[in-house]
Amino acid sequence: MDLDTVRTFVAAADAGQFQEAAAELAITQQAVSKRVAALERDLGVRLFTRTPRGAVLTIDGQAFLPHARELLRVAERAAGSVRTGSRPLRVDVITSRSAQSGLMRAFHQAHPEIELGVVMLHDIDAAVAALRSGTIDATFRAVDAPGRPLPEDLAAVRVLDEPLELLTGPAHALASARSVPLARLARHRIWMPGLAPGTEWAAYYDDLVAAFGLTIEATGPNFGSDVLLDTIADTPALATFMGGHSRLVWPAGHGLRRIPVTDPVPVYPHSLLWHRDNPHPALATLRDHLAAAANHGAAGTWVPAWAAADQSRTST
Repeated sequence: MDLDTVRTFVAAADAGQFQEAAAELAITQQAVSKRVAALERDLGVRLFTRTPRGAVLTIDGQAFLPHARELLRVAERAAGSVRTGSRPLRVDVITSRSAQSGLMRAFHQAHPEIELGVVMLHDIDAAVAALRSGTIDATFRAVDAPGRPLPEDLAAVRVLDEPLELLTGPAHALASARSVPLARLARHRIWMPGLAPGTEWAAYYDDLVAAFGLTIEATGPNFGSDVLLDTIADTPALATFMGGHSRLVWPAGHGLRRIPVTDPVPVYPHSLLWHRDNPHPALATLRDHLAAAANHGAAGTWVPAWAAADQSRTST
């Protein structure tokens, strides 16, 4: 059923005259007559009785009118659900306690008028697929990790270099240090279960290990952050890396220490990714907000060569 004919029928029913309906719809009276006639043929009934004073609904027309109004309301709701700017801006932050989540909380505080939909997609392939299908509008990732070139239809800009910190238990040999040079960590075991080969995080830590002779153990099942924290707290020989902007919480009795790593400071490069053809108006606002607060490329920091070589790839 053609919605234009339904819309014309409703306008004629409300006006009581085809001429007034034509003026309201900015079409000719002849076009109104043709649309109403087409609708009557589709339905197999007469909807109006023509009189010298105008058009009067028949019994069938009266029965159809409320359904016609509902058809138009449903069509408007359907269009509104995908109309640019009418739905929330959907952004992938990977995890709720991550640096990316902190960036989005700051954006929400600065722009409370923008409705947000926050999702968490751990896998980069799933995030890229969601960007390309329009399921999400943006995601935070590391760009151009080896073997993972950014597709040409996506754009990215580097927004944050997050410094790594060493997390130790109270009995660890470095627990009392105020900071620790990166090279000194070559003599210590760093445990990071769940560091799966082929991920962007694994690519980053592979380069870190190669550059500074570190030992990172990814052995054992990944039972999540709670078990990781329990193990680090109870095992003097183990430490782990965590992002300096990550917001992990542990029991006070754990006595865990967050120790800055220096000389150089290893930083994880976070970029915002989006589809070049995404029309959501709030996406530009998000990019401008992050650009104004961008923090990357500082002296005395280290990133893999693939991150240093491509600090931004934005759309034109």
